[in-house]
Amino acid sequence: MVSKHNPSGNKKRSPLSIFAVIGLCCFFYILGAWQRSGFGKGDSIALEVTKQADCSIFTNLNFETHHNDVEIVEPSKPKAQVFKPCDVKYTDYTPCQEQDRAMKFPRDNMIYRERHCPPEEEKLHCLIPAPKGYMTPFEWPKSRDYVHYANVPHKSLTVEKAVQNWVQFKGNVFKFPGGGTMFPQGADAYIDELASVIPIADGSVRTALDTGCGVASWGAYMLKRNVLAMSFAPRDNHEAQVQFALERGVPAVIGVLGSINLPYPSRAFDMAQCSRCLIPWTANDGMYLMEVDRVLRPGGYWVLSGPPINWKTYYQVWKRTKEDLKAEQKKIEELAEQLCWEKKYEKGDIAIFRKKVNDKSCRRNSANMCKPRGSDDVWYKKMETCITPFPKVSSASEVAGGELKKFPARLFAVPPHISKGLVEGVSVESYQEDNKLWKKHVNAYKRINRLIGTARYRNVMDMNAGLGGFAAALESPKSWVMNVVPTIGKDTLGVIYERGLIGIYHDWCEGFSTYPRTYDLIHANGVFSLYQDKCSFEDILLEMDRILRPEGAVIFRDDVDVLNKVRKIAGGMRWDTKMNDHEDGPLVPEKILVAVKQYWVGGIKGNSTSSAE
Repeated sequence: MVSKHNPSGNKKRSPLSIFAVIGLCCFFYILGAWQRSGFGKGDSIALEVTKQADCSIFTNLNFETHHNDVEIVEPSKPKAQVFKPCDVKYTDYTPCQEQDRAMKFPRDNMIYRERHCPPEEEKLHCLIPAPKGYMTPFEWPKSRDYVHYANVPHKSLTVEKAVQNWVQFKGNVFKFPGGGTMFPQGADAYIDELASVIPIADGSVRTALDTGCGVASWGAYMLKRNVLAMSFAPRDNHEAQVQFALERGVPAVIGVLGSINLPYPSRAFDMAQCSRCLIPWTANDGMYLMEVDRVLRPGGYWVLSGPPINWKTYYQVWKRTKEDLKAEQKKIEELAEQLCWEKKYEKGDIAIFRKKVNDKSCRRNSANMCKPRGSDDVWYKKMETCITPFPKVSSASEVAGGELKKFPARLFAVPPHISKGLVEGVSVESYQEDNKLWKKHVNAYKRINRLIGTARYRNVMDMNAGLGGFAAALESPKSWVMNVVPTIGKDTLGVIYERGLIGIYHDWCEGFSTYPRTYDLIHANGVFSLYQDKCSFEDILLEMDRILRPEGAVIFRDDVDVLNKVRKIAGGMRWDTKMNDHEDGPLVPEKILVAVKQYWVGGIKGNSTSSAE
């Protein structure tokens, strides 16, 4: 019966159970002490687990960003294509000026010497080889006077132009004495005569155009006067003349005055010259002279040396009649008056004209003026027989289009195109910020590659030049920059010329107007983002490889996803590449990809990569 004082019915614990609990506690205490003494197996197991979890064993832990090493994984696509070398017959391949294709076009107005690019099915998808024995060009200024024969193995000009002192072959090099057809005694003396009329020495003249340049000795010696000359000549029977110019470290492109506009903006050049360039200035009612006028800045100078100037002395040598030559010079002078040019000088073989600063005092008899259009919309546009009007001015002393400071102040002064609001989306403030940004970028490039800014990289190209900030930050007598403004982008080439720099319009879906191996350093800022929906990355990269010298360098600046695609293709082109973070750190999606082209030449069994001698 349950007691009312103990409703649960529990009985009192016995002394035996209490002793059992105390005994178990003592047992486990002793067991634990034994384990801790080091005689138990459990301790060694615990120690091993502790060792495996110890962070100190990872001695090579890298805290740097790995984002730049991550490639886009595309499992459905094959690995990067490996591009094979082209046949050695393509060593001097110029895709848009090839002789075989050129001969299919009319010879009228030099159409056959203009750009004629291959259709998609005829494009080469291989690497253009350097000639056997190729060597790194001499550094400037030695390169002005000497070129390795192995780099441009063509001797024809040494025979054709022997009397005119263009080029001489000596041992394993070509020597350039500085002569020309109209200055066989040297370019310096010729330029001294020009400088007696034209203010070359004080920085007023900075950009110049040499039409029919030969081996560009005039441009080479103008560099001594701090003048950048854009020289051009066709790829014709005067073999490799532009190639010689670029090998010497002088700006030049393959080009011709033909049926389409020159790829330069209006009012680009401070002076232009024709030294026996044999351009028919009076043909097509003066169309070629009108094109020179378009690209000549108000107040600029035009120099003509050679036919028909000094015809009384040379008419028999030129195998032309006095009457013919006299009529040609008279026609040129009449055209010059229509263009609002004044003849400032004529002595011996040289005549110098100056374009007036505006049209207030022009005497034009119902001249055929060009219709208003985007005056710089010139890519593949037909040249017209009309005169480009001056920009409007409010006084007789005002320089049409805006007055420029003398160089070098001109380099960072605000260009008239910007101060007048002619470039959409660019203000004075944003222009100045752009200059600061590019100084920062170029300093970063120099930390990555210490050769940037030295004479090792003489010929430099900026594939998407923008406002010219890269070239301005790099400005030095040791190098020059070809500023390319893509035809599908914002037109800023006028700004670049107003800064005292040179450049050209181009579409990177096509081959550039130059020979292979003509640039030491190529800068590609945003190029592949700009063209990613326009044409193949592969085509652009193969063209870059064609114009880049062996052991030359490329700097890409673009979004990381775009650069990973570029890097994958470049991996099959015999380029060594390295991805770098943006100057502001790894979290910025824009990256810098640096590439160096390996040295290799054609004509070696298997075309394997070989080291430079």
